[in-house]
Amino acid sequence: LASCGRDKSVWIWECFLPGTIGGDGNGSTGPSGGEGDFECLAVLQSHGGDVKSVVFAPSHGQFGDGDEILLSASYDDTIRCWAEDAGDWYCALTLEAIHTSTIWTIALSPGGVRMVSGSADKSLAVWRCYTASEKKEQQDSESDSKNIDNEGMNSDGLWKCVGKLENAHSQSVYSVDCAPSRAGHGRIVSGGGDDCINVYREVGGTSDAPLFVTDVCAKAAHKGDVNCVKWHPTDGRLIASAGDDGLVKIWSYEL
Repeated sequence: LASCGRDKSVWIWECFLPGTIGGDGNGSTGPSGGEGDFECLAVLQSHGGDVKSVVFAPSHGQFGDGDEILLSASYDDTIRCWAEDAGDWYCALTLEAIHTSTIWTIALSPGGVRMVSGSADKSLAVWRCYTASEKKEQQDSESDSKNIDNEGMNSDGLWKCVGKLENAHSQSVYSVDCAPSRAGHGRIVSGGGDDCINVYREVGGTSDAPLFVTDVCAKAAHKGDVNCVKWHPTDGRLIASAGDDGLVKIWSYEL
């Protein structure tokens, strides 16, 4: 489990839940009273501002020796990529100079090789994960890289911005989500401070330069900011949203 906060840090926790290895037995009342327990494994401090969003992603064998990496987005306008090596977490990459204001939200596409970020600069950015060998080719061909290695190893992979939707909203983008693979359509949904919900579809390009257009916009979706949007985990026709009006709404999306 990962958590983040206004103290500029990211915490990684191990969870001991009832009925699982390391947790209390089913129905028992162990040290945690039968409700499970948590142990902090690492405190990651590299961001220069509030950390707004965290998400785990598969490492694809390209970062450290762990099966997952952790991505975090911040008030400092950057995304950090954290990796695990020999049990220790380190900052493998800082992704910067793409958004010009707070990055409120990040989401992964099915498979974890594409990431989408949303910002107070009203834009969405689309990122692609490259292997270590592809990274070397990228660095050889680009003298000005916007992806900065911190403590990262030469064998680490690369996250690179491959597309951007400027002015996706007329106000801050607070939430973004990628449709699950079972949806079968690959759409992206976003919610923002303009009270709107937008759905985007990919219309061409390549994996290195995908092209997206706005498929549909639900205006005045809430009476206030749209704080969160999520696709249904299996049904690509349903979207849930939450807003400043205190409501949770379920939407039907028709292709």
